[in-house]
Amino acid sequence: MERFAGVLFLLGAFTLAGTSVIAGRFVVATLGTFTITVGSLFFALLGLLPLCGRKLGPSISQMARRDWAGLFIQALFGIFLFRMFLLQGLLRTSAGEAGILTGATPATTVLLAWTLLKEPLARIRFLGIISTVTGIVVLQGFFSPDIVFSTEHLIGNVLVLCAAMCESVFNVLSRSGSVKAALRSAQILHPIVQTTLVVIIALLLCLGPALTEHPAAALLSLSIVGWAALVWYGLFVTALAFILWYAGIKRCDAAVAAAFSGMMPFTAMILSVLLLNEQPGWQQWLGGLLVVLGMVLTGLKVHSPQRQESCCT
Repeated sequence: MERFAGVLFLLGAFTLAGTSVIAGRFVVATLGTFTITVGSLFFALLGLLPLCGRKLGPSISQMARRDWAGLFIQALFGIFLFRMFLLQGLLRTSAGEAGILTGATPATTVLLAWTLLKEPLARIRFLGIISTVTGIVVLQGFFSPDIVFSTEHLIGNVLVLCAAMCESVFNVLSRSGSVKAALRSAQILHPIVQTTLVVIIALLLCLGPALTEHPAAALLSLSIVGWAALVWYGLFVTALAFILWYAGIKRCDAAVAAAFSGMMPFTAMILSVLLLNEQPGWQQWLGGLLVVLGMVLTGLKVHSPQRQESCCT
């Protein structure tokens, strides 16, 4: 029953995370990258602080220095760098493609774990990497000579891939002994408290860069739709999605989480059609399918190091 609850939590978390690309699209042309992040984190805190109640103080008193280091890493890679690259990418590429490209996270995580942590690369996960890479290549139109993307478009896609890489770096660091605090904090903190602390740290990281973007004037020019997108980005994409993620990852292993991350590109692609009137071609649909297949394959659980087949050891 616990595992089933974890699956539902992860499903909800990644579905909401997939809407981040759409929400970002509505504000990225008006607001600076860090202004968007600060604004969304502000609304996230407005929703989180009342939920924390009296849990925040006692939880903080139990934390050691290494726990704070773990939360800092989560804020740096999971919010600060991830959103910086994603929002900059959205200025140059379509929301549908950006959503699909975030699905490269499981494949890049496996590759980094293989190269940096010397983890064996099972054949099924190697096939997942091949499927992901092929999907990305198809998205770029390399198999269709009639499609020619501008340099700016390709730069946008690379920036989105950098956002996916940030998530992967955090995943790999969480496996290494140097930052086991990230895992320990997940055990001693309630999901709401953990989300609140990560949001506060990320907000502090973004405040300085946001002030250089003249945020007051930009916010005053924001439309009602833009404000709604910013509130959604804060309350649902940040606060609720992170709470569901922390609750789910306590009940399921990382392989299950990797498999469910397929909801991110799927949600982004569907919403880009419904809300932004984007019209993906067959290359985008095929590329998206291959990326999602790659996520499922790389997310499959390998039972034990002794039994798994390795193609790259």
